[in-house]
Amino acid sequence: MLEIKNLSIEVNDKYIVKNLNLVVTEGSKLAIIGEEGNGKSTLLKVIAQVCDYATTTGAIKYGDNRISYMEQVLDIRSNNKKVFDYIFADWEDYYAKITDFYKFIGEMDFDEDLLSQKIFTLSGGEKIKMMILKILLDQGDVILLDEPTNDLDIETLKWLENFIVKCSKPVIYVSHDEELLSNTANMILHLEQLNDKTDCQYTLEKCGYDEYVNFRMRKLNHLKQVANNEKREFTRAQEKLKQVMNKVEYQQNTISRKDPHGARLLKKKMHSLKSQEKRLQNMELTEVPDVEEAIAFYFNEVKLPSMKFVLNLEIPVLKVDNKILAKNIKLNVMRDEHVGIIGKNGAGKSSLIKIIYDELSQREGINLGYMPQNYEDILNNYEYVLDFITDKNKENITKARTLLGSLNFTPSEVVGKIEDLSNGTKAKLILASLVLRECNCLLLDEPTRNVSPLSNPVIRGVLKNFKGPIISVSHDRKYLNEVVDRIYKLSDKGLEEVNME
Repeated sequence: MLEIKNLSIEVNDKYIVKNLNLVVTEGSKLAIIGEEGNGKSTLLKVIAQVCDYATTTGAIKYGDNRISYMEQVLDIRSNNKKVFDYIFADWEDYYAKITDFYKFIGEMDFDEDLLSQKIFTLSGGEKIKMMILKILLDQGDVILLDEPTNDLDIETLKWLENFIVKCSKPVIYVSHDEELLSNTANMILHLEQLNDKTDCQYTLEKCGYDEYVNFRMRKLNHLKQVANNEKREFTRAQEKLKQVMNKVEYQQNTISRKDPHGARLLKKKMHSLKSQEKRLQNMELTEVPDVEEAIAFYFNEVKLPSMKFVLNLEIPVLKVDNKILAKNIKLNVMRDEHVGIIGKNGAGKSSLIKIIYDELSQREGINLGYMPQNYEDILNNYEYVLDFITDKNKENITKARTLLGSLNFTPSEVVGKIEDLSNGTKAKLILASLVLRECNCLLLDEPTRNVSPLSNPVIRGVLKNFKGPIISVSHDRKYLNEVVDRIYKLSDKGLEEVNME
């Protein structure tokens, strides 16, 4: 239904993909994965024919098929529109789609009353639901989704998984939700940037996400083992040959002139040894294939003042713009606890996090690390990456450069502007600042939502081993299962401790 032939995409004199060949047919569920800034969104835009900043060669054959494309970030010019005007062209369009509209809003738990609201008043998850709803009603033949899972509540995530699995149309999507990838994908396109992002490669496999990750790991480990064994045997052969050649050379230097026959034999033997040496030098050893390096970072030892609880919070009423969202909120967090907060979109989780921030930032002995849902809340006051992450001290700049390098920042990104970074790279920048500031308490709003599924296991491991308290809003099911000790669900009745299914 969609065929890509020898597609190459170049952005700012750098290739993000070269000679891509790909066919998607009915029932294809193609997940595009890769680290932040590797061009996943750009590839989707090129396929959707809405990319105005990339140079492309090759061909994309659509046939008679129409593309439905959901962008990752809503165009800022849409913020003042009413939700109805964003979804529908007019009332005639509404009535034409009314049956599907009520079907989908029931399945997605989308509040019909939101149709009359302006988009800027919606929560992050409500905006994503609105964008998904528009795409579904568009009825395209091929569906492109760029980060459809961002900010979605767990109930809607499960619904989206089920929709993708059962959809007969091809679905091409980018997601950082490993659970969704594991449950939906039957094809994987992995985009990589190599050699400080000066070169690129892609891998295309017709398999599920877990199968791909396991296959990739087994293949790399096997090739590393083969390469190491060959190198070891090669070194042994070289050393043995060198010993024999040294011995023959010594014999040649000491043989008597009265033994010309022996000298001829030694000369012949040395000629044979040099032939062996040449063959050794020309041997082609197995090389470990180039792959993108995994990120690596860790927190230093956490030091907290002597206290049993870091937070004793009571909020009689949680309100946003005079709208009551919840009542009787109580939350107590111990000094070494990792607490997760979940809830439906629009329940007030991010508003609650901001109240917790105001409370914890005033506590003596707490060096609070904060990651907001909207990164610009803390990044907007800084122009350059190094301005945000460190002061002008030479030693601290060196530490910052080293840490950013371990998080796969390129040299140009390290000295570049924050506005040029992808959302995932901004997330890693904020995490790096928490490490460098030696924070002893973390407040995180959706910490894994923009980070590559290949980097997220590292981040989960680091946060799991963090010895101080963590309070986080998250709908990432792997994060909640692996990092969090207690989970609370926010509803209009307050916070209720729950177990993940």
